[in-house]
Amino acid sequence: MFTGIVQAVGRLVAVEDRGGDVRLEVDVTGLPEARLAPGASVAVNGVCLTVTGRQGSAAAFDVSRETLARTTLGRCVAGARLNLEPALTLADPLGGHLVTGHVDGVGEVVAIEPDVRSTRVTFRLPPALVRYVARKGSLCVDGVSLTVNEVSGDQAGVNLVPHTLAHTIMGDYNIGTAVNLEVDLIARYLERLLGEQGRIPGQPPD
Repeated sequence: MFTGIVQAVGRLVAVEDRGGDVRLEVDVTGLPEARLAPGASVAVNGVCLTVTGRQGSAAAFDVSRETLARTTLGRCVAGARLNLEPALTLADPLGGHLVTGHVDGVGEVVAIEPDVRSTRVTFRLPPALVRYVARKGSLCVDGVSLTVNEVSGDQAGVNLVPHTLAHTIMGDYNIGTAVNLEVDLIARYLERLLGEQGRIPGQPPD
């Protein structure tokens, strides 16, 4: 579990093909050493990965074919900058919102506009995710917890303050940049609990 508060921006050191899967080596300088032991979880651009090895300032992660196909990690090349967050502990403040690191879909940056001292960014959402995104609700983009300003059709807009732009990869965004999206955990569970027909669990069918 994560909070969507990026603690460091790492860099992809190497991508090693493992017969369809890949092994990523990421410079994790800036993350607490105690959170990087083999078996530990780290959100890499919002994707929960398991540390499989350490060498110097780099951590290794094995990434499955499924993850490569359903996230932007399959498009990353050596040198790419990556948002990093170690797994949440019970002693950590919940500064963002509860994030699982299980990406729901890939979106796209469609607009970037200055807005006084912040920057307004609009993302196009996959059609299947639109129903889970609400104005003033939470949305995790590349591992960053954001508040949605507005939703119009298949697009959602957010404001990025200078601190976010300086301390995440979001300052690198351009029109067309692909981003990992995770919708609010509560929205997904509410849909499941209510059922497809909006029935309260335990309520007899009509």
